[in-house]
Amino acid sequence: MIREPLLAIDLPGLPKVRSGKVREMFDLGDALLMVATDRISAFDVIMPNGIPRKGEVLTQISYFWFDRFASLAPNHLLIDRDDPFPEPLRPYADRLVGRSMVVKKAQPLAIECVVRGYLAGSGWKEYRRDGTVCGIRLPAGLTESAELPEPIFTPATKAEEGHDENIAYDQASDIVGSEVAARVRELSLQLYREGRAYARERGIIIADTKFEFGLLDGELILIDEVLTPDSSRFWPADAYEPGRSQPSFDKQFVRDYLETLSWEKTPPGPVLPPEITEKTSAKYLEAYERLVGRPL
Repeated sequence: MIREPLLAIDLPGLPKVRSGKVREMFDLGDALLMVATDRISAFDVIMPNGIPRKGEVLTQISYFWFDRFASLAPNHLLIDRDDPFPEPLRPYADRLVGRSMVVKKAQPLAIECVVRGYLAGSGWKEYRRDGTVCGIRLPAGLTESAELPEPIFTPATKAEEGHDENIAYDQASDIVGSEVAARVRELSLQLYREGRAYARERGIIIADTKFEFGLLDGELILIDEVLTPDSSRFWPADAYEPGRSQPSFDKQFVRDYLETLSWEKTPPGPVLPPEITEKTSAKYLEAYERLVGRPL
């Protein structure tokens, strides 16, 4: 049975401090509540209907990685996935269960920590033009989706709307300070390598990803979401073939459908037909099951 997607959520008595493309953030006083909706965006436009259970998948995959990486990097979680909700949230438990996190109030860094292990997306476009990715010189003769000799750290600025902007490492260092920049580069590469190796054993290639870090009492902690199909490119390993774009576990069905329309990729987005939302939901759920080893 396909569940109705959750597109928005308001919690009377709890102030909403942020509403992003997917997540809603509420102030709990000494903590924050993050709720992942089932909204989906493509070409930087939020579609009018969502993907059933998408928010659950993103949240539960993040819980999985936060737990797995706990010895490598402290994180923002205040309660575990199976812990009871704090008293103020209990009236809303049926709407929050599976798709929410109670987290520490960290100060997010003003950069996105992007790691690329394969040549795709904006990196592929830049490489074809200049032979570089975010200014990093790469060997000649690489093809689309080729595995890089070593993963590379390619930070970006954060954009409230539209695309994040790739920046050079020196710029990132100017923004957050040289010591913090060096630490997040080291941590990002370590987390990516660990996660990529684990996922590869389970039939998923993590081609690239985006980590977010924050500062809490001077300590660097991992925040937001971790190695999900929204923050990363997940490719099925058994279909991987360099030299072309790859099938994926995320928005592929949505993007492919939208490319068949005469829509100009500006708001409002078109309503997605049921077969597209259901296929996309199935891909997100498959990614979870492959990684975690059980159905959601």
